[in-house]
Amino acid sequence: MQRILIVGGGAGGLELATRLGNTLGKQKLAHITLLDQNRVHVWKPLLHEVVAGSFDTGMESLSYRAHSADNHYDFRLGRLASIDQDRQKVVLEPQFDHHGKQILESRQISYDYLVIAVGSQCNDFGISGVKEHCFRLDSAPEAEDLHLTFLNRFLQFSEAQAGQLGSSNQPVHIAIVGGGATGVELAAELYNAVDRFEQVGIRKIHHQSLRVTLVEATDRILPVLPAEIALKAQKTLFKQGVDVLTNVQVKAIEENCLVTQQAEGEQRINADILVWAAGVKAPEFLNKLGLPTNRINQLVCQQSLLVQGCSNIFALGDCASIMGANERPVPATAQAASQQAKLCGDNLIACIDENRRALKPFVYHDHGTLVSLSRFQTLGNLLDDLFHKNWFIEGKIAHWAYISLYRQHQHALHGGFKTLIMMLASSIQKRIKPKLKLY
Repeated sequence: MQRILIVGGGAGGLELATRLGNTLGKQKLAHITLLDQNRVHVWKPLLHEVVAGSFDTGMESLSYRAHSADNHYDFRLGRLASIDQDRQKVVLEPQFDHHGKQILESRQISYDYLVIAVGSQCNDFGISGVKEHCFRLDSAPEAEDLHLTFLNRFLQFSEAQAGQLGSSNQPVHIAIVGGGATGVELAAELYNAVDRFEQVGIRKIHHQSLRVTLVEATDRILPVLPAEIALKAQKTLFKQGVDVLTNVQVKAIEENCLVTQQAEGEQRINADILVWAAGVKAPEFLNKLGLPTNRINQLVCQQSLLVQGCSNIFALGDCASIMGANERPVPATAQAASQQAKLCGDNLIACIDENRRALKPFVYHDHGTLVSLSRFQTLGNLLDDLFHKNWFIEGKIAHWAYISLYRQHQHALHGGFKTLIMMLASSIQKRIKPKLKLY
């Protein structure tokens, strides 16, 4: 029986494991294993809602172990350390618990086919102080950490306003570096959270209790979207109180301070909380696997998703560099990862087929981009393959389309019936539980 090992349980890796488990695994044609360093899966595009508390990971997270039992694949907890291509084995790092105590020694897993889908992380561009002084949204634990810091800072602010810890009229200041979708959506979601604090009993909090500064190095926010959409988004942010700074280069990060280069010269932006949401790069350990990588650590792949120079190692998602139309790299987005997972599944099935069918090339279909500015606005563009048109949408239609992206991901993991039940359960929970997670 062929052994397929998938490293990384993000959007692409988990969808691939689910599909192969319910086809090859269920039919006993292959043994499917998913490896991830976390025990649960949270859809990464919604991490900004985790920070604000409007998305409850306790309700929405997926247990890899439970999901694997229902979908005919095995789950292994661990982190990839190295690959022995000659012996077709991967080596895992030792496993430590939350107290730092080692619970598992280094292990090895054999494979016939290997798929690397370890995602991406923010790119600090070598700027000093980012790792030491900034929060990032590369994983659910990091988002939860920022969520608790956000709550604690407003607890201090509330007590101060009530006269318990001394008075201060200065709002809580959060500086976000990066005007892409993550930074823009986070800025709006934070204001939504502050508006709801008073509804759940946090005293002396109002909209002006928060000040957000959004710093972008280019000449506008949302540079991957059409300019008119970015302008509408910026107007919405201005209306809520976000201070948007464009053409501002961050030179260094100090404790509670951004050191920037602006038209007026070097400027310092002091803030209570600093968030880094700029740039994208693949994890640095990919450079040490003996596989070809590019300048942002992505594995260089053929159109079939096979890593260049390899016959049985595939890569997909944000950690893979694949050329799309016009010789431009496929963007690191959830929709691209999902499309690649489907093709990778087809190609792995072709590899195992006795007739060894030819591998298909990846063709990226851009269906557009949507940005949610919380309850204040949702907008974006949808690309129509039938009429080859770019449709601008906003308001409720855009909001429903945005929500449907997550539901499509759930459908790929659970099927239609379970997804429908989850939607019903989520609707009930929203009616009976607070609108914000406050713990």
